[in-house]
Amino acid sequence: MDAVVVEPLTAAAFAPFGQVIEIDGAHHYPINGGMTERYHDLARVELGGVHPRPLISIFRGQPYALPLTLKLVERHPLGSQAFYPLSASPWLVITAEDEAGRPVRLRAFQPGPGQGVNIAMNTWHGVLTPLEVAADFLVVDRGGDGNNLEEYDFQEPWLITR
Repeated sequence: MDAVVVEPLTAAAFAPFGQVIEIDGAHHYPINGGMTERYHDLARVELGGVHPRPLISIFRGQPYALPLTLKLVERHPLGSQAFYPLSASPWLVITAEDEAGRPVRLRAFQPGPGQGVNIAMNTWHGVLTPLEVAADFLVVDRGGDGNNLEEYDFQEPWLITR
């Protein structure tokens, strides 16, 4: 079984897979008479296919434990998928590069407090992976016509470790 060691989430490390959603260093300006600070355009929402529309959902994920045996990944060929935690609970983001339609070179990231991710369209990634406790996430992804989910089952699972 191949192993992947969890690494900290940074914008540079995550760039091949999408964007990190965080306010640190983000473009911002005051609105609402100066009572609100708008952190603007934090991720690129991608919508492809026929009659696309953005969806805003809440996902409640059950906790996983490390080490984690990873048996499958998925991707969304018609749209990006953003996850932003609604608590400070720890979680993981697992990604992979694509090679001829197969996920390869897996990576696992641990977001810090106040970090979310926007996984780019057609990018292999693991399922929602909260650690220690159940957690809620604000999710922005694509609705509309067409199949926007492809799953890949590994013949030999991966082991995700610290």
